[in-house]
Amino acid sequence: MASSRRPTYKPVRPGSRDKAPESREATQPGVISASKSAPVQPSAQPAGQAPGKQAVGEASGKQAAGQASGKQAAGQASGGKAEPGNVLAFPEPKGKRLRRNIIVASCIVAALVAGLLLAAVYSPVLAVRTVTVSGTKLLKPVQIQAALKPLLGTPLPQVSDEDVNALLKPLVQIKSVTTQAHPPSVLVVQVHERVPVALVKRGKEYLLVDVDGVRLGATADPESVKLPVIDGGAGTIGKDLFQATTAVLGALPATVLARLSNASAKSVDAVELKLVDGQTIIWGNAGERELKARVLEALLKVPADPANPVNIYDVSVPRHPVTR
Repeated sequence: MASSRRPTYKPVRPGSRDKAPESREATQPGVISASKSAPVQPSAQPAGQAPGKQAVGEASGKQAAGQASGKQAAGQASGGKAEPGNVLAFPEPKGKRLRRNIIVASCIVAALVAGLLLAAVYSPVLAVRTVTVSGTKLLKPVQIQAALKPLLGTPLPQVSDEDVNALLKPLVQIKSVTTQAHPPSVLVVQVHERVPVALVKRGKEYLLVDVDGVRLGATADPESVKLPVIDGGAGTIGKDLFQATTAVLGALPATVLARLSNASAKSVDAVELKLVDGQTIIWGNAGERELKARVLEALLKVPADPANPVNIYDVSVPRHPVTR
């Protein structure tokens, strides 16, 4: 049976149909962006703009901001420059900083040392003003000081033994020298002179010679010098015999040398010496000079026996000496 009730219709207010979509749009959740950048501020809504269009504009603006943030992150990952607010500053490693400081300090110290060395080498404060001499017997200290006068005013670090030897070369009595610098201005010179071992008679004078035959001086009174006399020297007995004789004399100690009156050689294997007391020393050749000198020195220390006087000391075979 058909219903007799008539359907009733609720009147719809004007404009309610347009507002329904607005309510649905308002219930939609907003778009969330993962960007660290500041959210996009919605611009002022112009008068008369529909609310739905405003929500769509906000959503599209947020989506664009998210895309921009993603592009920024991709740019940083690919080597681009990041925003100042997103840069993390890492501290320098301690070991690296320590090594750098050590290198800088070493360079500074090296520069200071180099400066001090240059100042010492070239500074006039360390110039030579005084020369002191020691070790002279044949020469006088004033002779050496006069020869070294060109060194006055030279900085001490620049003075070497070679420089001193070059200036003293004309003084044949000097064999070698050693120098010491005593700051600020004193140069000490230690002289090593040649040792005279014999007198060589030349006319009325006697020449002092060393083992190499170098003339070291002269005297008119041989008695004032306790050295043996070699008659004629190398000019008379020949160079080989003269060198053999002087080599023997150079091996003798000063105490024995002072007791000799003369030396001669018939050959290089027959060197003879004479004592001031008249005894003869048969030396032989120049071999084993040091051993022969020690044996002869020991024999001469033996007390003399008036009952059996010794006239000859034969040390030509030093391990089997003979006295007679």
